[in-house]
Amino acid sequence: MTEIKGWHVFTGFSLAFGLIIAVNLTLAFNAVRTFPGLEVQNSYVASQAFDADRQAQLALDWTVAATLEGDMLVLRIIQDGKPIAPQIDAAVFGRATNVAQDQIPVFTFDGTAMTAPVVAGEGNWNLRIKARAADGTLFQQRIIVRKRTS
Repeated sequence: MTEIKGWHVFTGFSLAFGLIIAVNLTLAFNAVRTFPGLEVQNSYVASQAFDADRQAQLALDWTVAATLEGDMLVLRIIQDGKPIAPQIDAAVFGRATNVAQDQIPVFTFDGTAMTAPVVAGEGNWNLRIKARAADGTLFQQRIIVRKRTS
């Protein structure tokens, strides 16, 4: 049986802590590299109008859902039981954790839904939309879209 000496203990601790530090640095680097950026310049200023904006958006009484049908992104916006096609100010379709696969869908209204061709792999996607109602009210929402294999 080999006797454990001081250099054995030092080597073991060095390897263990070296591994921990390497993993932490890797995770921190990837977190910073994939950070999509700020949502707003000043969160305090944005918060001042939040409740009023939310109440105006809820007053629209829109039911919004998005699905993937093959390579088509289908956005359904229902108001008073009828499909509508509001003006889309901005739309981004992408992953929640990375902006590398973000796409700007160009929607067309077919009478029942707004559709746009997209390239989407399996898994969870987000559709972040800013739409404007006929009266000028801004509607903004993040919709989770899941693509499943058949």
